[in-house]
Amino acid sequence: MERPLEATRMEKSTSCFLMERKTRVKTSWKEIVLAKLRKSCSYSPRKLKNFVMDFLPVLRWLPKYQCKEYIWGDVMSGLVIGIILVPQAIAYSLLAGLKPIYSLYTSFFANIIYFLMGTSRHVSVGIFSLISLMVGQVVDRELILAGFDLNDDAPPVLGDGSLQSDSQSNTTVFNLTAGGMNAECGKECYAIGIATALTFVAGVYQVLMGVFRLGFVSMYLSESVLDGFATGASLTILTAQVKYLIGIKIPRSQGHGMLVITWINIFRNISQANICDVITSAICIVVLVAAKELGDRYKHKLKFPLPTELVVIVVATLVSHYGNLNEVYGSSVSGAIPTGFIAPEVPRFNLMLRVAVDALPLAVVSFVFTVSLSEMCAKKYAYTIRANQEMFAVGFCNIIPSFFHSFATSAALAKTLVKTSTGCQTQVSGVISAMVVLLVLLFLAPLFYSLQKCVLACIIIVSLRGALRKFRDVPARYHANKVDTVVWVVTMAASALISTEVGLLVGIVFSMICIIVRTQRPRTALLGQIQDTSFYEDDLEYENLSSIPKVKIFRFEAPLYYANRNYFLKSLYRLTGLDPNLEAARRKKYEKKEKQHMKKEDHTTANGLGGGDTTLQLVPKQIDFQTLIVDCSSISFLDTTGVNTLKEILKDYKELNISVLLACCNPAVIDSLKRGGYFGKDFGSMQEMLFYSIHNAVQFAQDQKLPEDCSV
Repeated sequence: MERPLEATRMEKSTSCFLMERKTRVKTSWKEIVLAKLRKSCSYSPRKLKNFVMDFLPVLRWLPKYQCKEYIWGDVMSGLVIGIILVPQAIAYSLLAGLKPIYSLYTSFFANIIYFLMGTSRHVSVGIFSLISLMVGQVVDRELILAGFDLNDDAPPVLGDGSLQSDSQSNTTVFNLTAGGMNAECGKECYAIGIATALTFVAGVYQVLMGVFRLGFVSMYLSESVLDGFATGASLTILTAQVKYLIGIKIPRSQGHGMLVITWINIFRNISQANICDVITSAICIVVLVAAKELGDRYKHKLKFPLPTELVVIVVATLVSHYGNLNEVYGSSVSGAIPTGFIAPEVPRFNLMLRVAVDALPLAVVSFVFTVSLSEMCAKKYAYTIRANQEMFAVGFCNIIPSFFHSFATSAALAKTLVKTSTGCQTQVSGVISAMVVLLVLLFLAPLFYSLQKCVLACIIIVSLRGALRKFRDVPARYHANKVDTVVWVVTMAASALISTEVGLLVGIVFSMICIIVRTQRPRTALLGQIQDTSFYEDDLEYENLSSIPKVKIFRFEAPLYYANRNYFLKSLYRLTGLDPNLEAARRKKYEKKEKQHMKKEDHTTANGLGGGDTTLQLVPKQIDFQTLIVDCSSISFLDTTGVNTLKEILKDYKELNISVLLACCNPAVIDSLKRGGYFGKDFGSMQEMLFYSIHNAVQFAQDQKLPEDCSV
């Protein structure tokens, strides 16, 4: 097999050099697949050992654990995170529409499983407000479809339409048939059934993404999309908590436009606000915000962050209990939180079918946030993570806990930052946090009976400070990149005003549309020479550039493909001031009229008449260049339409005696041009059409004669 030869004229040289392309060894896809199957299916004790240790990274790093160096930082960060985790877990149960005990289960199991399977040393995996909101929206929707009342304080409706008493609301069951489910199940039972089914399916999606190495999906979630999505969801979370802040009872809105509908209901019922809840909320928000601001200001002096949430919860619970706020003022409280563990249960398959579509965005968002935070920590502390293993880890953090009445989890930014700031060294800190949660699960949970829901709402709202502060960054973001700002605004608005899932989809689609538009209408320029150098730049952007006589240099800063073909041609014709098609038509018209004029002159001369009165002033347009150089340095690829476009301008300009030269083409573009027949069948004219620098092309244009020794 002959190797293709490419000729190029080097700078300040009068000879051509042959560039010999490496021969590519083509392997059939069948051979590749069979080789991979043989490698995957082969067995050896060493390979089995590596597989197990890769699947459970704890087996690699735990035997090398430096106890004296790491244990203090891990214990301190684990205790702090555990202390923060307990009140947040109880609070985020409001977002998920579930009882606080399930949030505690989730926090416990997620920390244990990530300790075994995670590759990031600093990420805190567990309850995350955004994921809890997405779970809660699905749970609320399915409860409504099943005929339950979403009002937290309303007794469940029995099968015959009668109401249960408050004392029986958690224990009485009735026959329920929904989505193929035929069992005796109450509101709480059905809600956690939906949540576990959703969590299990999301975990399965994540594991399948890991098996098929689909982590590239996260690339379509740009920083602007994620920030806009988080901010829009934060507005939704804030809106959902306002009713607890002021102690009013309004229906929980579902579907599109939930934010607007909820605010309308809030203002309609504002007169029913509970004064006790309003005062409690105001005090808690002031204390929490003040503590957060002081903590941010003096964080360099603090060994670990102040456990403000825990202090607020303890004090508020004591005040509510001894002040009888529920009985005297009607303030809504958390209620009984049982201790111990409920017997494991397999998620219901018929419920999985109902939530299969909802689980997909949940799986993607959970994975993206976890991997993003893992990569951030790994970069900061100079170690590596395995993104595919992270996908397995977060997948099993959903699959396994779903059997133990837990719901979806993800890495959380706030707790991860706290973890890094308190001296965390390894995943052992997650085990310490799990032990703190276990202590609450086994012994301390009943003590939170009198905790007001408005206090939990305050904790949730104050935790949204970081996301809501993104609004302050909009001017700076707009100054840095206008398109990214528009993507952020569109994603945020769609997530808040429509729904979180739709908002995420809108953000991804709109971001991709922006990318397509950018490639459809990229920057184009005519280049001038930087004086006394062999470099060329945009004539409109830089001063004192020299133009090359009889030469135009055109740059197109995008791939050339079917979507931007017309823009390429229009920009080329506009900047060079010459449309070869119009000029060719003009010349034909001139030649035709010139012939008619000559015939008329011959006719008048034969009749003895003078022809001076009929002389036509038909002068073709004067062309100020003889060579067009296309700078292909920014053209990353050509499709069939792109190759045909270049062939078209080559032909059109050739009819006007204008040479078209290509410069700075990458090998992929050269191969596309060869396959498309741009250089002819035998590539004989290739050295006269293709150059590896603009300056080489300019020199060739100024001296159209090739040296005698240049041949292929």
